[in-house]
Amino acid sequence: MTYLDMTLGGLEAASSALAGKGPVQMVNLLRYRETATYDADAGYAPCSGEEAYLQRYIPAFAKVAADVAPGEAFSVSWIGAVLATLVPPTGETWHAIAIVEYPSFEVLRRIIDSPAYKSEADPHRRAALDDWRFIASQKMGLPG
Repeated sequence: MTYLDMTLGGLEAASSALAGKGPVQMVNLLRYRETATYDADAGYAPCSGEEAYLQRYIPAFAKVAADVAPGEAFSVSWIGAVLATLVPPTGETWHAIAIVEYPSFEVLRRIIDSPAYKSEADPHRRAALDDWRFIASQKMGLPG
């Protein structure tokens, strides 16, 4: 089974758990489509899912974030290709992992709930990805 949609229940649960708790790191497990799948009337030149994500979605997301949450920057902490998965569930494979940090979960919600995100960025994410996991986390201090 593949997933591309954020559920309202999942977003509300994360909002409740993370409210007022400071920076959040969002872990993205990404499986790209071989060819990006846009609506027929979208007007985009054909490209791979990876190209749609890296060259279209990320810049569109950055533009929306700058407009919706000016001065509350997000940062791509890390993005890399998956070379091997040592303990995968049957049939679960990923092409890349991205970790993006936001000043708070509230900032992320303002961005992804905005009409601009839904019209300018999300169509590229949907066209690019065949499957996706989106995991909220926070840095932990190590003992000692």
